[in-house]
Amino acid sequence: MRVLILAALAALGAGWQGAAPAQTPASARTGPKPGIAVAAAGQGSPLTLDRLVSSSTVIAKDGATIRFALHGLVWFTTLDQLFSYIDAEAGRWSFPSDDARSRFADDLLNRGVESRVVSMDDGRPLDLLVTHTSNELAGAIDALPAASGDALFVGAHWQLARSAYRRAFLRVQARWKSSLNCWSGAPTIQARALSNWFLIDEGIELFGATYDSTEHFWQAVKYHPEVTAGELRALVGAMEGVDWDAWTASLARNQDVYFRHTYAIEFLRYNLSAERRAWFGSELAKAEPDLSSGVRSLQQRAPGMRTPPRFTALQEKTLWGDLADLLHLVYFFSELEGGRLAPTDVRLYTGRLRTAQFDAVYLAGYRSGRIGFISQDFRELMREIWKVKFLRMARFREVIASIRDVKLDHFLNDGDSPDIPIPVYVSYLNEIRELARDAARQPRTACVSGRGAPPAAGRQSFIGVSRSSPS
Repeated sequence: MRVLILAALAALGAGWQGAAPAQTPASARTGPKPGIAVAAAGQGSPLTLDRLVSSSTVIAKDGATIRFALHGLVWFTTLDQLFSYIDAEAGRWSFPSDDARSRFADDLLNRGVESRVVSMDDGRPLDLLVTHTSNELAGAIDALPAASGDALFVGAHWQLARSAYRRAFLRVQARWKSSLNCWSGAPTIQARALSNWFLIDEGIELFGATYDSTEHFWQAVKYHPEVTAGELRALVGAMEGVDWDAWTASLARNQDVYFRHTYAIEFLRYNLSAERRAWFGSELAKAEPDLSSGVRSLQQRAPGMRTPPRFTALQEKTLWGDLADLLHLVYFFSELEGGRLAPTDVRLYTGRLRTAQFDAVYLAGYRSGRIGFISQDFRELMREIWKVKFLRMARFREVIASIRDVKLDHFLNDGDSPDIPIPVYVSYLNEIRELARDAARQPRTACVSGRGAPPAAGRQSFIGVSRSSPS
């Protein structure tokens, strides 16, 4: 969850119909223009706390500029660029009051500052924050020059008060002094092992099939068991007959829809571009030349075999996962509000998606066997597969139970995911840790095949077996 990989945005929940969107600042999509003189921390000058909070600083590492994002997909190299983007967004929409507009903008600021600090590519910004006191951090911000009065930035639609900027950084500092970011590139093995991307040498058996990781299962299950590689390639090819730019632009102009589904719409806009459509087609051709192969079975491990993964966790997410998410989201938005938001060419394409059964997630042995892609049932499936990994597999149970005195957390470039929003993902992860601790305190039963004891009594569930009550 991610980088482009895991990008997203929690719904903001506003409900006013807005005007046409302002043009996104070019820097948000492309970065600074060549020739602009900016001070790059890491290229001849060390990154310090003062430089970190300075809005003009470009952070570099090993000769490469370190970017950060909003929604996991809108990129920046400086906080100045972030401020301009926020100002444009604040002017893009209608609000019932100036206070509501300021709250909207300050929320974007909070998330942008966190993305700047909690970098996927450079640990120095977060190291600086957590190894300084709150007074030292506040002092560095108080020493910044003002643009006007006590405002650090003055735009056409929004002003950044020094106090709001200070709160944004102090919020990030307080959160990550007591949280562990659990993702595949984390500096500690405990955090990496808690990631869905962590490869499991012996495999993990879920719903009658074996997978190389929980990520492999999570992406594979989004494809109906009967969908073949040939059918999938045909679906990608058929995208060429649809005016996706016009449709996604109309979704992005609808304030009520955009605020409720910001990440999903940004995800559609990115992945329905001509460049990404071509990439999906090319990668599918390289991944499986046999057009009759089942897409879900391609991502499963051969029974009884211990062979290197056919697809890495990165390929699972960026190819199989992003493509499945794209197709499910096209279907979801084409049906939203009774289909009134979808033009004729999109509705015709949706018919092909329905035939290939991207109208839902199909999984025999779980709930009704047919669940909505954006639904509570699908979200809870993540908790069920984690019960296998972290409660029934002894080695992972011990890892998660051993992490104490910190919140298990997840943040990647302000990204999210429509199938399981980050707050839900994080809550399940912490819930599973408590179950693992409960299991560690109880008398151990005999372990089968090294999988460990089952979940605690009263909260037990078994993947692929019907249950009398939901977990």
